[in-house]
Amino acid sequence: MFEFCTDPGQLSDAAWLACYLTTGKHMALYWSFGTVLLLLAITAPTALAFGFGGAAAARSRILPVRWFGQAYIAIVRGVPDIAFFLFFVIALDQALEYVRHKVKCPDWDAPIRQGNDFVVCEIAKLPLGNAPQYMHEIYGFFLAVLTFAIVFGAFAANVIYGAMRAVPQGQLETGEAYGMSPRQCFWRILVPQMWVYALPGLSNLWMVLIKATPLLFLLGVEDIVYWARELGGAKTPRFTDYPHGDWRMWYFLVLLVFYLLFTRVSELVLERVMTRLTHGQATLGGNAQRKATV
Repeated sequence: MFEFCTDPGQLSDAAWLACYLTTGKHMALYWSFGTVLLLLAITAPTALAFGFGGAAAARSRILPVRWFGQAYIAIVRGVPDIAFFLFFVIALDQALEYVRHKVKCPDWDAPIRQGNDFVVCEIAKLPLGNAPQYMHEIYGFFLAVLTFAIVFGAFAANVIYGAMRAVPQGQLETGEAYGMSPRQCFWRILVPQMWVYALPGLSNLWMVLIKATPLLFLLGVEDIVYWARELGGAKTPRFTDYPHGDWRMWYFLVLLVFYLLFTRVSELVLERVMTRLTHGQATLGGNAQRKATV
């Protein structure tokens, strides 16, 4: 990046380090921090939507819908995250290509399963073989977001389902006694109050989601863990203009500080949200607020 970086072998220590930290690969490392933050920004509300839908389905009065919600929560929570990530990404990718293959190549007469290979016509592949590299990266990121959302949505569904059951049943019965329909009781009484019971569990789930972002590395997304491993490994003059020893410890130390700071900021934000939600509620937090104002 700097003009004096043309001959790294002639640089002083400070100039060498400045040139080393501004190489193209290090820029990719810095961008990967944005990839992690973008993943969290998209996955958190998506997982919350999956969780709310799963919890609502699990308490539905329609038996098949209730079975579906309960099965979603039980199955996804019962499978190890890593196993589900590695399986679901491959299964979803092949399912999408299979559907496109049936639609776009109806005259295809060769088997799709050829031994261990999954073979579809060229125009059915996702993304297309001639697509630019950024399309491959966006597609991989989309699969990662969907996988994270489904997995953590099941845990969120279990938390929200328990929070819904924690709302006093008498309040719902009172709403019905005043002529409110079951749907009105759900949206006007149950949902507004259940968040105060759900937030502690959802807060913990948010922390787990933050710590799970290094699993992007397993899904083929070049995240901060990938670049920390690649850049921190020992380099020799044969492979780079900036040779160095094994610096992985220092790179991973930076990741440690990043995650600790991020989780600390999250704790402060969640604490303020919890204080706001408990205001006026018949909970320990609400009672503490009322006593503080007396």
